[in-house]
Amino acid sequence: MPEFDPEIAKEFAVGDQSIELLGVPFFDGPGLWRMLILFGVNLLVCWIITHFFYYRKSRRGDYYFTYMLFSMAIFFILYLLQNMKVEVGIALGLFGIFSMIRYRTEQLPIREMTYLFVLIGISIINGAGMATSYVSFVSVNVLFILVVWVLEAVGMANRKAQKIITYEKIDLIKPDRREELMADLRERTGLDIVKVQVGSIDFLRDTALLKVTYIPDDPEPNDVDKVTRLGRE
Repeated sequence: MPEFDPEIAKEFAVGDQSIELLGVPFFDGPGLWRMLILFGVNLLVCWIITHFFYYRKSRRGDYYFTYMLFSMAIFFILYLLQNMKVEVGIALGLFGIFSMIRYRTEQLPIREMTYLFVLIGISIINGAGMATSYVSFVSVNVLFILVVWVLEAVGMANRKAQKIITYEKIDLIKPDRREELMADLRERTGLDIVKVQVGSIDFLRDTALLKVTYIPDDPEPNDVDKVTRLGRE
């Protein structure tokens, strides 16, 4: 029985009925399934982190939308770049530039920026595919979720917030009257204040800027805590 010659088989298209267009297969079943599986895992992990950890506290629908589309775009970009044999360093540089184009026009809070880069990292890992095995691939994604969950739980248990207050009773800002100052602030604000720091003092107006540290009763971050004065119409 003659041996199988791959060159002859290739010449006569024996054993390979795939159609190519400009050197690219028209349909690649195994490659398509691999892409869909990796994309499904990436989408699920990014959705869990965004929905259950970020959105549950912040309720920011605009960032929800941004994070999900950002992670999806990065996944497909890296997946396709990987198939095109592009160096990983070039791909990471592209992501860095892409992530800074829009967000240089607005200062991102540290929590939002942290979640953004976490989702970028997950999408890069998933877009690169399974480097070693299915177990390691799944383990990395599960570890991401577990670490975010633990840090969010610890952060909620020890969470404190700060507020800037313009205070008029400057006779109470003296160090020996700190307890009276905190008692007055607790009474007037209703906040569970644990620390007070005195900033600039205006003796002409008899006011001082205080940075108050308190334990919030609302898990949602307060975006106006650092506002020092109300707007005037």
